[in-house]
Amino acid sequence: MPADLVAGFLSGAVLIVAIGGQNSYLLRQGVRGEHILPLVLICASADALLIMAGVAGLGAAMQAQPALLGLARYGGAAFLLVYGLLSARRALKPEQLVLDAGSSLPLGLALVTCLGFTFLNPHVYLDTVILLGSMASQRGEGNWIFGAGAVGASFVWFFALGYGARFLAPLFAKPISWRILDSLISMTMFGLAGMLIME
Repeated sequence: MPADLVAGFLSGAVLIVAIGGQNSYLLRQGVRGEHILPLVLICASADALLIMAGVAGLGAAMQAQPALLGLARYGGAAFLLVYGLLSARRALKPEQLVLDAGSSLPLGLALVTCLGFTFLNPHVYLDTVILLGSMASQRGEGNWIFGAGAVGASFVWFFALGYGARFLAPLFAKPISWRILDSLISMTMFGLAGMLIME
């Protein structure tokens, strides 16, 4: 049983830690110190829900519905392109990137954006529901323990990313640092959108 837990944790960590839209967004919000706890909880809880759905067998059902995956792919690409354009615009206007209360995102908008990065990204379904679900099914009676390990990795990662980002705050007191971060986020979003469209 402990082996299933460790295998689940390591497998989840490998898939979740990869740089993507959700992680980039949480990093930016973490550096700004905006709504960290609710965003971290949304990211980790959504992963937990999807991982457990995969362990329960949803991955096999999803693979049988290619039209649904196609809709998620193009919808996710459109979402990433829009956010990439917004990040590019922020990078061109450094006066909007100074850390102050006036430029803070309202909580509702921050949460909706986070949900978009989570559920409009087809890769999250591939990683959590299909891949981790498939790996869990190979563990026999330890499948739920494996899933719990993967969920644990998700919570550790998102809390570390959200709250660890604040140590970068002194660096991001300079507008040029925000320009660089938003430029990298923009390029990441455009790259991810391109990969979704080309698949």
